[in-house]
Amino acid sequence: MPIEAPETQVVTTWKVACDGGEGALGHPRVWLTIPQDTGFVECGYCDKRYVIDRDHADNDH
Repeated sequence: MPIEAPETQVVTTWKVACDGGEGALGHPRVWLTIPQDTGFVECGYCDKRYVIDRDHADNDH
């Protein structure tokens, strides 16, 4: 059984920035690119999952 990501956010851009969202308690900002085949990417620092909303996503990927 897969382990659930701590937090999931639906986004409309194929590239997202993640900094942990905790201010000083977060992590360095990293840019993540969502692969078209999976439709999601997880942050290597905080495991937050970003899921693309394909119906409303931009076409710049």
